[in-house]
This record gives sequence, structure tokens and C-alpha cells, in this order.
Amino acid sequence: MSGRRPVGPVDTLWLRADHPTNLMVIDSMLWVEGRVDVPRLEAVIQRRMIDRYPVFHQRLAPDSTLVLPNQWEDDPEFSLAHHIRVVELDEPGDDAVLAAYVESQMHLPFDRAHPLWEIHVLQGHRHGAAVFARFHHALADGIALVAVLLSLTDEEPDGDLVEIDHPERAAITRLSIPGLDSVGRLAGQAASLVRPSVIRDAAVLTRQTLHVADKLLLSSLPESPLAGEPGIEKRAVWSQSHDLPQIKRIGRGSDATVNDVLVAAVSGAIGDYAESKGVPRHDITTMVPVNMRDLTKPLPRELGNRFALAMLPLPSGIGPVQERLAASKARMDAIKSSPEAMITYGIITAIGMTQRVVEDLMVAFFSSKAIGVTTNVKGPRTTRYVAGSRITGALGWVPGSGNQTLGVCIFSYDDTVRVGFKSDATVLPDPELLVSAFDAGLDELAAAAR
Repeated sequence: MSGRRPVGPVDTLWLRADHPTNLMVIDSMLWVEGRVDVPRLEAVIQRRMIDRYPVFHQRLAPDSTLVLPNQWEDDPEFSLAHHIRVVELDEPGDDAVLAAYVESQMHLPFDRAHPLWEIHVLQGHRHGAAVFARFHHALADGIALVAVLLSLTDEEPDGDLVEIDHPERAAITRLSIPGLDSVGRLAGQAASLVRPSVIRDAAVLTRQTLHVADKLLLSSLPESPLAGEPGIEKRAVWSQSHDLPQIKRIGRGSDATVNDVLVAAVSGAIGDYAESKGVPRHDITTMVPVNMRDLTKPLPRELGNRFALAMLPLPSGIGPVQERLAASKARMDAIKSSPEAMITYGIITAIGMTQRVVEDLMVAFFSSKAIGVTTNVKGPRTTRYVAGSRITGALGWVPGSGNQTLGVCIFSYDDTVRVGFKSDATVLPDPELLVSAFDAGLDELAAAAR
């Protein structure tokens, strides 16, 4: 059939990693003022998403087999109306109602007879609305998908209308969003990991590689109230909005980055949660996505996955807040100078080229090393608009694999930052405790800095 193209090996890995207890779906949320103009939003989605990136109107070819690789093909029944859902939230339309709706969707798999994405327009949240997007990880990595989502936004309320009369102006927002970043940047540019200025000689590289091998192969999760056999239902919660300049001030006092500060607060929240369950504090490992894209260049039309994973031992076993911040900085600095990202990217690519049964075994093995995924996305630094409505906040929730039970997404926007926790409802049914502990932990870090 003409128009087909193969699904890449890394994309295939995340496609096959889908499991009823852990779907490979990336969830995002935009809060806006007022009700969303749905026809106007649909027009923007058509121009900036569907027309530009073919995978959003393509499905998995139904005749793929264990022998023949998966392929993308145009969906003969594609309709934008099948992927845009407009919902009126129940009264009182508060955060609890919004969270309940998000949770009701997180465990629902996509119909693979059609493109693997959907956007829900949730009218009636407080005095405005929310735009809830779900994308399958096989389409692209989280950085690319957030860039696509944010490309629907504009600096001015009428930005989407201006491009209709001046199409040449649309390319700026279509291709990239200034300020978009990920925790992966903290690992440095991938190429720099093998420059002589960073890795002085082959002996250093060999020692680092052996250390990474030990870390990946021999490490294991300790007993914890956050670990267990996941179920199908998920919980979705988020922190209050925090002032980003204040977090920067906390970091400056300890020569730490914003990410170091937030990782320290997340680590403290996990330690507090363990103690609340009568379990001693101990370090818990999480997976950190490492961006492998050049963010100065436009996204390719095919999108796809270009990221690696690094194992980060969260210092959740450390009680004193300043010691925990110092440990967070030291451990993130260690990732920056390590070839771990290059090694794991090679492993991920190789696994994606194997048979399904081998992939299942490898995914289960490596996912068992971490409680879940922790990512940090730097969104736009200034106010944005979508279909004429001002965006008041942004957030994301990351997927897990295997038996992972807790995902953490740190998302900054317009000089504020929020943290979203996605937990397994069976193993970790009360993530609100993590949220309150995180908010309190940031206050404690601010007090210590003063």
C-alpha cells in the first residue's frame, strides 16, 4: 500500500511496551481563562498539527506480523471529530472534578485502528476550561509531543487568526517553542559526552562505562510502600503553583540549579510518604529522560523518539533538607559527566530491533530498577494563548512501564512551576500525601535558604 512507512525501532519498543496496568501514554494539561472556542481550536490543530506531522492522521497498518515490522499508514476513516472530545464538567467543576475526569481516562487504551492520540476540551473548570491531551509514546518522545502541543499556542490572543492572512508567520510557532527544555539537557549535549574535554582518556571512559553497567545490571529497588504489583486504575494529582524566581533564589544559595531544588523537594516528599506508612526513609531510584534532540532545529515531520534514560537515585533517605539538596546536586552532576545516556540510548535502540518476547523481558528487567520516571519540562517563560484564550497553567503526567508505580512531571510555565504525580491506585492510592509533602518541602528549602 502506498504512503506506508516503517515504525522506527525505538518507537516500536514503546508501542509494544503497552500493558493494561501501564499504558505508554503521555498526558498533558493546559488551563485557560474562559470557555474554549472549539471550532477555532480545531482549526489550529488541523493547521499546526495534522497538516504538519503525518503521524497524527496515520494508524498502525493492520497487517503487521511478528515477521513484518510495524508500519504507519494513512487512516482511511480519519476525522478530526473522532479525536477531539468536548466535555462539560460536572458541578462544581473544581480541581477534584477535573482530577476525577483525568483519572477516568488514564487507563483507557487507544483504538489502534485509528491514530493514537486525542484531545479533550473540558469546559466549566472553575471560571474557565482545561485542554487535556493524550498521546501514545510511539508517536514521539515527551519533549517532541510537548513542543507539538505548545505549537498550538501563541504570544498574542489573535496569533492563530493572523496566520490565516499571513501564512509565512505560522512557521515560527509551528517549528519550535522558545524555552522548551527537559531534564535531559542537564546531562549535556549527547555529543559532548565523548569529547576529550569531558572524558580525558579511554581509561576514564572504560571506568565510567563499567560503573554504568553495574548500575543498570546489578541495582534493585528496596522494599517500599511505593513498590508493588500495579493495577489498571491510576491516580492523577498536582501541586500548587510555585514562584519560579523564589526557587532560583533557593538554588543560588547552594550553587544548585532549579532542577536540583525541585528534585530535592520530590525526594523529601517520597521519604516523608514512606515514613507516614511506618517504613524508614531510604533512597529510591527513578528514571530520568535525557533529550537527544538538537532543540535549536525544527522537529522532523516524522517526529519519533529521540531520548535516552538515566538512573537517578533520589536522596529520599536523607532527612536534613540542606543535605538532601546537596545530594540532589551531586547526583545530577554525576549524570552530566557520565556516558550513561549514550549507553542506554544504544540499549533502547537495540531492544526495539528484537522480537516481542525479548522486548517484554528486557523492558520488565530494566523497568524493575526504578520506581518510575521523573521528568522536568521548561515550558514558555511568558504568557501564551490558545485559540484566543489565555493559558493560566500547564502540567504533564508521565507513563510508566513494567511494574513501575509513580511518575513525576515538573512543569514550569510563565515564571511558575507545578509538579504532577501519576500513581498506581492499587499500590499508591493516596498521592495527595506526596503533594502536600512536596509543597511543604519547598517551603522548608526556602526557609533554610533564608
